[in-house]
Amino acid sequence: MYTIQIKRIYDQPESADGTRILVDRLWPRGISKERAHLDRWAKEIAPSPELRKWYGHDAALYEEFSKRYVAELDMNEAGASFLEDCRAYLQRGNVTLVYAAKDTAHSHALVLQHWLLQALP
Repeated sequence: MYTIQIKRIYDQPESADGTRILVDRLWPRGISKERAHLDRWAKEIAPSPELRKWYGHDAALYEEFSKRYVAELDMNEAGASFLEDCRAYLQRGNVTLVYAAKDTAHSHALVLQHWLLQALP
């Protein structure tokens, strides 16, 4: 069975990554498109600029940030479309959500991964 995993874009790509999707709204610093080894850049499902600025990667705000981001995903047509795309990708192999944030414990990619896993059977 295939899974949805998350990985920093600065980590070495591996064949087990399967479909690699950048889930950041902004392109990560210092990474070329060749080095990224991406199959897709899904900036439309990243947190909104307003939410991203409000959060500011402040771990104390992570719980509230997570709730607000999930609400954005639920209300965003792109979220539903991305969910269906991930369902199709999982028929072929793993899906790796790639992000740039340094704080791996308080990343929007964790929230997105959880949201997708809850929605997929």
